Amino acid sequence: MRSKVKDLLGMEAGREVLAKGWVRTKRPSKEVAFIALNDGSTIKNIQVVVDRSGELAELLPKISTGTCIAVRGTLVESVGSGQAVEIKASGIEIYGECDPVRYPLQKKDTSLEYLRTVAHLRPRTNTFGAVYRLRSQMAFAIHEYFHSKGFVYLNTPLITASDAEGAGQMFQVTTLDLGNVPKDKKGGPDYSKDFFGRQTSLTVSGQLEGELGATALGEIYTFGPTFRAENSNTPRHLAEFWMIEPEMAFYDIKDNMDLAEDFIKSLVRYALEHCREDIDFLCQRYDNTLVERLEGVIATDFVRLGYTEGIEILKAAVAAGHQFEYPVEWGIDLQSEHERYLVEQHFGKPVILTDYPKDIKAFYMKQNEDGKTVRAMDILFPKIGEIIGGSEREADLAKLEKRIDELKMSRRGLEWYLDTRRFGSCPHSGFGLGFERLLLFVTGMQNIRDVIPFPRTPKNAEF
Repeated sequence: MRSKVKDLLGMEAGREVLAKGWVRTKRPSKEVAFIALNDGSTIKNIQVVVDRSGELAELLPKISTGTCIAVRGTLVESVGSGQAVEIKASGIEIYGECDPVRYPLQKKDTSLEYLRTVAHLRPRTNTFGAVYRLRSQMAFAIHEYFHSKGFVYLNTPLITASDAEGAGQMFQVTTLDLGNVPKDKKGGPDYSKDFFGRQTSLTVSGQLEGELGATALGEIYTFGPTFRAENSNTPRHLAEFWMIEPEMAFYDIKDNMDLAEDFIKSLVRYALEHCREDIDFLCQRYDNTLVERLEGVIATDFVRLGYTEGIEILKAAVAAGHQFEYPVEWGIDLQSEHERYLVEQHFGKPVILTDYPKDIKAFYMKQNEDGKTVRAMDILFPKIGEIIGGSEREADLAKLEKRIDELKMSRRGLEWYLDTRRFGSCPHSGFGLGFERLLLFVTGMQNIRDVIPFPRTPKNAEF
């Protein structure tokens, strides 16, 4: 029976074993050849020792980096450094040869930019093996966290007729013949002849539907793909990404902040406890402050700071000579440079920024008594900037309708949402965590394209 490399490395010597995987390197010496074998179960390889004078020697020329093989042999104590055991091969079967000239992943440092062009092969590298194992573990940790607190996992639609953010940057879904689009009486597309009988798009958020669940089930969360047709070619934006969005009945803004802080600390703690080998590798390879930063998040209370006070701190920085690319004044939507200044230079710890101007926030956020601000919150992290955004939701029907009208939004597609305020409205809150933003922080990677297997960005939909 096959044993995974992760398990083999923890076994005692003397056992007959079968390992299967891909060759990372082959290194010949005078009497033996050393093969580093990896099957994706761990960042570490297991060393296979092949006698160059035995019957397996004729297979060695066919084995190169990338070759897929099965190895039978005896697990023995390793005389070399770096591993406790190795496999003394008695049999090798080649499943798939690999052309050593054409194989894109040679034994040398390869840039992350180049690896994005071969995204279908980059999981075979140490870096992306570590990143994707972390991604998997973090997804499990998210479900485990909410399950332990009694939240209901709610599946919200990917195809929707509502724009939750009111931004309009949505990918349209249609089966109409684009070469011969039927027209309505006004000369526009006749969506009554489309598949759903109306204009539909890919979702930008499951929040509005999540609120429906929270006002019936109490506490719910969603975890799924979301889409933004935003023409942003930055290291922090994707057109397709994953979001975690809890919604909680009877939570005010303070309850919301408490949950968000506990949630993200729990995820970071889980990563350090269950993914330490991969984190240590990424720390050594890409960011030598990674472990310290992760441990720092767990050990500290997040700063809770009003938006207005945050603006005053940024203005004071400007007055003292600090230069920002974007101007600082009350009413702006903070840029990443502003967020990171507050976190990294002023406070030296994560910040929860609250009470934003209502004019830069979504229609559903609860208005404060001053009439100018809303009970919004953003959690700002070192190296990342905003990692979580949320708010207490407006529970008052009249205020919500007035805000929709102020923004000149169509109420026709929101009547179902307004029903939650008409029939048994309750205080409730929620937030969204961008999964890839979390992974940037946990892995120490610098570009969001490197924490999702197949990134979708403007002009890029490969694989």
